[in-house]
Amino acid sequence: MTAQFTTTRRIEFCETDMAGIVHFANFYIYMEQAEHKFFRSLGLETMYENEDGSVIGWPRVSASCSFKAPATFNDILEVHLNVIRKGVKSLTMQIDFWRDDTLVARGQLKTACCLIKHGHPIESIEIPAI
Repeated sequence: MTAQFTTTRRIEFCETDMAGIVHFANFYIYMEQAEHKFFRSLGLETMYENEDGSVIGWPRVSASCSFKAPATFNDILEVHLNVIRKGVKSLTMQIDFWRDDTLVARGQLKTACCLIKHGHPIESIEIPAI
């Protein structure tokens, strides 16, 4: 599995607050969007259905983000996703948001590979060979 991925993200006006700064909650959306782009870059999806109707997905175990500098409308952020730990059943990713040479925010997602069957508890499973 490739351990690094980079993309860009333009800040839209609707993502800002009354002070013109990106509302903090949007960074969690940006992290998830970067994760999805990362998976797609590998030819994978973050959720797919098996023939028996069960689903393999990647629910969050934890998510955090710290904010270093404001981002504002029309800024273009460079988003760096690094897999910092690949366990047997989980991935931990660090996601850094840069505007030019300024670190704007640093987030972390821990996600577990899970099998989801209707009527059964979610079951963590080993990450399939990819």
